Amino acid sequence: STMRERTMTDPLHSSTDLSEGKEKLRLKQEVGLISGVSLIAGTMIGSGIFMSPEWVLHHMGNPASSLLIWAACGLLAMFGALSYAELGTIIKESGGEYIYILRIFGSFPAFLFAYTSVILVRPAGLAAVCLSFAEYAIAPFYPGCSSPQVAIKCAAAACILILTIINCLNVRLATSVMNIFTAAKLLALLVIVVGGLVLLAKGQTQSFQNGFQGTTAGIGAVGVAFYQGLWSYDGWNNLNYVTEELKKPEVTLPRALMIAIPLVTCLYLLVNVSYLAAMSPSELLSSGAVAVTWGDKVLGSWAWLISLSVALSTFGSSNGTFFSGGRVCYIAAREGHMPDILSMAHVRCLTPSPALLFTSAMSLIMIVSGSFTSIVNFFSFMAWLFYGMTISGLLYLKIKKPELPRSYKVPIVIPIIVLMAAVYLVLAPIIDQPQVEILYIVLFIFSGIIFYFPLVRFKYHPRFLKRVTLHLQLLLEVAPTTKDAN
Repeated sequence: STMRERTMTDPLHSSTDLSEGKEKLRLKQEVGLISGVSLIAGTMIGSGIFMSPEWVLHHMGNPASSLLIWAACGLLAMFGALSYAELGTIIKESGGEYIYILRIFGSFPAFLFAYTSVILVRPAGLAAVCLSFAEYAIAPFYPGCSSPQVAIKCAAAACILILTIINCLNVRLATSVMNIFTAAKLLALLVIVVGGLVLLAKGQTQSFQNGFQGTTAGIGAVGVAFYQGLWSYDGWNNLNYVTEELKKPEVTLPRALMIAIPLVTCLYLLVNVSYLAAMSPSELLSSGAVAVTWGDKVLGSWAWLISLSVALSTFGSSNGTFFSGGRVCYIAAREGHMPDILSMAHVRCLTPSPALLFTSAMSLIMIVSGSFTSIVNFFSFMAWLFYGMTISGLLYLKIKKPELPRSYKVPIVIPIIVLMAAVYLVLAPIIDQPQVEILYIVLFIFSGIIFYFPLVRFKYHPRFLKRVTLHLQLLLEVAPTTKDAN
């Protein structure tokens, strides 16, 4: 297929496969089924389930409709993941949406995605999760009062620096951290679920009486409720960013998705039921941190366990976001859409350390002026814009190129549903409550044109950039992933 062909004039565009008779420097295939499930579930279960329930309830107006939103978000994430699983078995390369848009639609839209994702979307998302981690981690040191912003931002910055060291040293170390923290956060959610079931058994069902009374009907409010819910499910596509590092990707990718996403969806629904069993809707809406309020009401003197669990959960989620986000930067650089240095891997650790360091630096900048709620809404707007483009690419392949080999096929109705949902999620808030910030986001996306044509299309590379690349290569001990290992 011409879609998969690469021009061989530029070393960045050569294959990183080892099947050509000479061994080349490449990332290790260290991610198996358990690590794959941990990467998906561990990234999805972050700060969202501990911070978003009050916002979903706020926008929907009552408990029953908010639970429907949580279930619909899980179903949409599952449909999106299944669609991505087919894409992952057709295009067996790392990079997620970036590599799919590149192979299907071409260089220009792929560059705009990489430019937006690497500079804004991924660092902003990582900064939001790390700020959530910091808020819960230092809360016990300031009992009875709000934590100072300087302390929160310093703790968030420390979190990013620790994650940078872990991910630069070893892929296996990073996946081990994911596995451990995923187990810890699943245990924490099970405590909340069991506590809620005990409360329900005791007859605390007042929150569910007249559950649909006062439901919000506005399309914009429902769209924003979906944004808040889908933030908690964000990460369903993370395994597609590391396809080249999967063991047997054609088997591992679909299996990991089918285990992780239904597991997370069931947990989220049960956790929301538990919150509503312990609190009235008005109490939940007035709670600054839902999980902590739940812990105070149910666990009493053991409530500190919830703060610890949320800190562990958000740290694990940050690790998963960082792990996959650095790969987007690395793959985009390997395809010539980012500076050469970002496409290189450490000669001993075999990790994309320059890309990880760049992602870390951008996230640290975001922390300086991070606002959790606004980041969630605008992150979701941009994410679903590109999800919609990627899914339309899958529909194109299913209709125009059915002969392409694929080990997994999703029924065509599923990507159609996901595409319709993506169009709704992008347009609904604009139509219902237009905000000038969305215009700024669109302008930022298209500002990539300024860099694309001189640097990528016409390949104008100033000499000083080559010297800087050489010095950084020596300093960081990295080499291009397409050169001979020997």
